[in-house]
Amino acid sequence: MTTCEEASSRSATLGLKLEHNATSPGNVTRLLHLIAALLLVAGRTAVATPCQFDTLGEGHVAAMVDARSVRLDDGREIRLAGIEASATTKQALASLLVGRDVTLRSADDTPDRYGRQGAILFIGESDVSVQASLLAQGEAIVSAEIADKDCAAALMATEAEARRQKKGNWADPSAIKNAESPDDILAGIGLFMVVEGKVLSVRQAGAMTYLNFGRNWTRGFAVTISRRALPAFENAGTSLKSLENKRVRVRGWVEGNTGPRIDARLAGQVELLGANEPTGVRP
Repeated sequence: MTTCEEASSRSATLGLKLEHNATSPGNVTRLLHLIAALLLVAGRTAVATPCQFDTLGEGHVAAMVDARSVRLDDGREIRLAGIEASATTKQALASLLVGRDVTLRSADDTPDRYGRQGAILFIGESDVSVQASLLAQGEAIVSAEIADKDCAAALMATEAEARRQKKGNWADPSAIKNAESPDDILAGIGLFMVVEGKVLSVRQAGAMTYLNFGRNWTRGFAVTISRRALPAFENAGTSLKSLENKRVRVRGWVEGNTGPRIDARLAGQVELLGANEPTGVRP
């Protein structure tokens, strides 16, 4: 039974007691206060513990595989969902997980093509995920791959707070690239990057939509969105054309032979920024 369900069950029991003791004003007052407290705890728990998906099992972390993956002592390889690695993720993850017992949670138990199981990890009885812990310390980057809106929003908010406090990797001024400096972005081909800038134009060419951040379309930074990815943005209420002349933050894998490109397949990869929002910060 989940924490929220337990709180609801206790509230129902108290309701029966309240009815039985209705003739006693003192009992009524005390019980009403208890009911309010239990409901408040249940509500806070629901907000404080996002990403509580179905449990896929438990395990003991035997070793690191890479900066985002661990191997359990039963041989399973687990890939941390919802984040991408930064320069310090592997070391931080090793100190958190190796030799620890973990619970695996996910909305999807389908392994990837390499046989790895994607999951949100929790250590012991903690209700704070390993992913959230890494993000809170600025030791990882949100990947925007989580489909659950509440979980995705919670991970984004945790990353934003770390950026605000310039924790971990966010203490480096170059952690967020400037879209007006395409050479800096191009130097990171093959890396997962966060880029901020103003969309100068939105153009469609064949099955591809381009968010152009430079006036030279061949050399400037651009975000590409294929026709098959458009429903993801439409379902999120994002009109690509409306992003023209707006400041945005983009995250993804850098590619390109001339101008740098990030292919956006998920709506969460493109964030609209406020007009007066400082660079690198988002509420």
